[in-house]
Amino acid sequence: MTSTSATTIIPGDGKFHFAIDRGGTFTDIHCRLPNGDEIVRKLLSEDPSHYQDAPTEGIRQVLAEFDTERLYNRGIPVETSQIGSIRMGTTVATNALLERDGARMALLTTKGFEDLLEIGNQARPNIFDLSCAKPSLLYEKTVAIDERLVLAQFTPDEYRDRYTAHEGVTGETVYVVREPNLTAVRAVLESLKADGITAIAVCLMHAYVYGAHEDMIGALAESVGGFEQISLSHRVMPMVKLVSRGHTTCAAAYLTPKITTYLLSFQKGFDANLANVPLTFMKSDGGLAPVHSFGGHQAILSGPAGGVVGYAKTSYKPGFPVIGFDMGGTSTDVSRYDNAWEHVLETVTAGVAIQAPQLDIHTVAAGGGSRLFLKRGMFVVGPESSRAHPGPVCYRKNGYLAVTDANVVLGRVVPRYFPSIFGPNEDEPLDVDGARAAFEELTKLPEAQGRSAEELAFGFLQVANEAMCRPIRNLTQMKGFDITTHTLACFGGAGPQHACAMAKALGMKRVFVHRFGGILSAYGLSLADAVHEEQEPTAETYHGGISESGQTRLQALAEKAQSMLTVQGYDASEIVTERFVNMRYEGTDNAIMIQETADATLDDSFRALYMREFGFVLQGRDILIDDYRVRAVVPGATPPQWPSPENIGAPTPIDTTKAYFEHGWEDVPVYKAEDLLPGHAVKGPSIIVQPISIVVLEIACEALVTATGDLEITVGNCHEQVVEEESSEAQIKEDPVQLSIFAHRFMGIAEQMGRTLQRTAISVNMKERLDFSCALFTKNGGLVANAPHIPVHLGAMERAVSFQVEYWNSEGRESIKEGEVLVSNHPQLAGGSHLPDITVITPVFHEGKIIFFVASRGHHADIGGIAPGSMPPHSNKLEDEGAMIIAFKLVRDGKFQEEGITEILQSPGKLPGNSGTRNLRDNMSDLRAQVAANNSGIRLLTELVQEHGLHHVEAYMHFIQKNAEILVRRMLRDFCKEHGNRAHAIDFMDDGSPIELTIDIDPNTGSATFDFTGTGPQVLGNHNAPPAVTYSAVIYSLRSLVAEDIPLNQGCLAPITFIIPQNCLLNPSSDAGVVGGNVLTSQRVVDVVLKAFQACAASQGCMNNLTFGDKEFGYYETIAGGVGAGPSWDGPSGVHTHCTNTRITDPEILERRYPVLLQEFSLRRGSGGRGRHQGGDGVVRELEPLRPLTMSILSERRTLHPYGMAGGEDGACGKNLLVRKDGITVNMGGRCSSSINTGERLRIETPGGGGYGAFPEEKKSPS
Repeated sequence: MTSTSATTIIPGDGKFHFAIDRGGTFTDIHCRLPNGDEIVRKLLSEDPSHYQDAPTEGIRQVLAEFDTERLYNRGIPVETSQIGSIRMGTTVATNALLERDGARMALLTTKGFEDLLEIGNQARPNIFDLSCAKPSLLYEKTVAIDERLVLAQFTPDEYRDRYTAHEGVTGETVYVVREPNLTAVRAVLESLKADGITAIAVCLMHAYVYGAHEDMIGALAESVGGFEQISLSHRVMPMVKLVSRGHTTCAAAYLTPKITTYLLSFQKGFDANLANVPLTFMKSDGGLAPVHSFGGHQAILSGPAGGVVGYAKTSYKPGFPVIGFDMGGTSTDVSRYDNAWEHVLETVTAGVAIQAPQLDIHTVAAGGGSRLFLKRGMFVVGPESSRAHPGPVCYRKNGYLAVTDANVVLGRVVPRYFPSIFGPNEDEPLDVDGARAAFEELTKLPEAQGRSAEELAFGFLQVANEAMCRPIRNLTQMKGFDITTHTLACFGGAGPQHACAMAKALGMKRVFVHRFGGILSAYGLSLADAVHEEQEPTAETYHGGISESGQTRLQALAEKAQSMLTVQGYDASEIVTERFVNMRYEGTDNAIMIQETADATLDDSFRALYMREFGFVLQGRDILIDDYRVRAVVPGATPPQWPSPENIGAPTPIDTTKAYFEHGWEDVPVYKAEDLLPGHAVKGPSIIVQPISIVVLEIACEALVTATGDLEITVGNCHEQVVEEESSEAQIKEDPVQLSIFAHRFMGIAEQMGRTLQRTAISVNMKERLDFSCALFTKNGGLVANAPHIPVHLGAMERAVSFQVEYWNSEGRESIKEGEVLVSNHPQLAGGSHLPDITVITPVFHEGKIIFFVASRGHHADIGGIAPGSMPPHSNKLEDEGAMIIAFKLVRDGKFQEEGITEILQSPGKLPGNSGTRNLRDNMSDLRAQVAANNSGIRLLTELVQEHGLHHVEAYMHFIQKNAEILVRRMLRDFCKEHGNRAHAIDFMDDGSPIELTIDIDPNTGSATFDFTGTGPQVLGNHNAPPAVTYSAVIYSLRSLVAEDIPLNQGCLAPITFIIPQNCLLNPSSDAGVVGGNVLTSQRVVDVVLKAFQACAASQGCMNNLTFGDKEFGYYETIAGGVGAGPSWDGPSGVHTHCTNTRITDPEILERRYPVLLQEFSLRRGSGGRGRHQGGDGVVRELEPLRPLTMSILSERRTLHPYGMAGGEDGACGKNLLVRKDGITVNMGGRCSSSINTGERLRIETPGGGGYGAFPEEKKSPS
């Protein structure tokens, strides 16, 4: 399909200039013809029966049509004499990453860290997936290199005498403890080559500071030969963080050969292999790069980046920031532009952390090909996709019902104005009847509730729109931007069909649709800048300006970047140089890349941006510089800004069709975009057919045609409308469409609360380890939505909120007033989990009455007690573990009660042997962050009430809870049918305390009694667990057993009656120690529940809590272990399980910030139980202090093994070992605290998971 633009934007130069976006489904082509006119084409990316390569075929077709003097026959190399340039964005790298279809690659890394990338940050992607499925690794083999560098800042004096010192690129001194043995390395490389490995990634500890060891290995690999790609981490991305840099280096090694292979095949489609044609590719940062410098790690967002450039250069107007909405076949990308590119330096794609400059693009698995389901009483869109083949039903290839089918059935896509490229021979129109028949089949399902095919299709569109609105809300509201002030720039093949409806839902008043909206990523490539970046790490303190050495380094980087552009043929006078400094506060890891400008000093810019991002600045802390970065740019073309034309009224439609909107079928006019003149105004409802997309104008929307043929749409009926309140909640009937939409909205609010908390918190625990949870509650304290944060908080917070409601409303106490915020942490009396977990609760008022509550629970690193970190291994009483808060008003009359909460947090210091909080400053900051998170939830809930009415929102809170209850009851009844009405399990703590559970299920109602009678008495120790912990463990287990994406709320526990005997291990007295119950016993309760349901073998059953420090600092972490195998899965290794999912500090960050060496962090091979399905292995974590430190470990499964199931073998017990200077190894036991000296090492070996099913005889070792 082709189109010639009405206005020549850029003069022609006598040649054809191509910009091509090769997507997963379609390949989009923009061409500027020799006379300056523009044409566009769209081809299927994969069509092997007609052509081998879509971009080549598109170029051939255009040349054949417009250059009639030459022959451009298919099957022979395309003549290039008339081609001026080719620019391309491609999904080759992205698809290879998603499909794990890259080069055969090996990773060479420092000994002791061979398994680091498999462990990663130890968090599992989906907390309710019992299999803990993790993305597969990119490398086939990993090789340990016996070398080691140590940063000098914490090293004892003896290092100066024993080891050679070098100054690294950062200016820091490193000691070379061991150099690589190059003879041994050569043997390894020869072996890898013989095994067919074709790519090598080298990532060594602290190589970003001193890369000589990597260079040695790289040179050796070159001399061995036979490797297509050799990627060295300090050259790929010289930044701190071993895990991220390692993943990025692996991505470069894994993907670059795939890109190279494609580029060579593409070039072979042209004469002279395109030798005389400038060929550039779009990088993830929005800049173009030549073929030779287009690496795999730079190509992940190659396609989407073109779209960002396209809308940024065409739709932005000063004062009106833009949200980009790129809806494709399989996914939707959203981004933001406000007169500057928004770059991020680290993202995760397909489970791989990519550390490189990238445009800040957020992707959601919802697109035109997203499949549609009626299940769980809800309308479900995706994440499964019909993909290009077979595609939606209307593609005529026996495909799946998808979003595109809904648009077709509703008349929003008019087949007669859509190309006939479907069916087996790709020559038929879209199949309306087939799509309608598929919806008719859905009407027969009970979940359809008597809806017509059209009503079902429209419901699915509403749910799909809400799914795509969610990341847009996150992108704006999360960062403090008002979404209503933005313009929605929609593009992608399906975007213009949904944009007006989404703008209404978001309260946005402006939509921009470019005339090439269907191929804007390709058009953006034609406007993109040529860019080359250089970056170096440093380690400096900022003192009012960049140091002289820093200026020298920046100048050298600029000269290098400029030279890389001049060799491509650009004139030096065209090049603009941008300088950046990566800055952070001392003691934090949140660096921000600051651009040097004439308008403000770097520190002023840093503080302003830090305030916007995090809501505060840190007074009295040094500002550090981590990296210098230079971006050399040759600016691309920018279309001129034409004044808006005068409104000349409505044009004449070419047709009338029927389309379905919120009130049913409407007769709507159809317009062709090429018939519209500047100044024409088109009112909705109507349809505008663009060359390769269709724009749906909703009711109360009006489009004005600009001077260049683009559409500026004014959106009516936004949130100023007055919502009529229903007379009562009882009169509102449950609607599955609205249920799905509200599920998205409620969960989105809880997630945004979590992002606000992470953004505004200051402690490592909350900002980096993400040890917090956020949730919404009814006015009575019932859980409505809990973001998937920390499972042990799930059921406990509901008890905390309910207690506060009862406490403050009881006789003789003041009630809860507007402007007040509540705080508590008492485990036994106030619904807490353990004392370090402090819950902040805020009421939501409407017309003077409480309508909801929002709450956030976060782990504070210290709240006093007998040991730093408030996690003492040997506490016997609750008062040993820190400050206790039953009920306190943290905010009164809008004022933060700092004096009162300080007194509470310091109160443990009044007890002999105890201390008050050791880090009051962080406590105060994090409590304020929790208040801020709650306030964000209140604001979003208030908007929801204004939008839908209070009774409507309350009703759907109830319906969401009821939906979860129904699904849990169904799961329990299904269990009865297979296993009977009663289930029983028992397990034992390491001290012999039993945890016993008997479950009795009513097969008719699905109600169940969870009876913990038989559980041992409370202990003289701290692994007693308050009832709230048991509720959390059970709700987590039930949600996981349902094994579907159901809402997580109090409805999950509605069918359950609990019996927990008083003063037992799971219901201790109010003064019992419980700090270990939250982190140890909780895991064992889950094991018992899953054992009763025969779901899977035991996982590690522990969180392996480690604290270390001295009078100057304290550090806390939990450590991963093995996952229990199940009936259809092997247990993954080295991952957090069940009740926790906190991250662990990167090895390079750990050694840079604390006086310890991490000598090993690896998988504990063989520790998983054998079976038909193997249990996951635990990990080995070995730390050596660089000065005397107190190290404490609180752990379980050191005596009793994680059980196997169905004949599977048990997992190995864990071990806590002290390796002394004399080489003697001492067992420290499961709970210990000891002063460990320099030269000694604490070695923690975490438990493995149990196996599942009898181990096959043929696999057993011979006796």
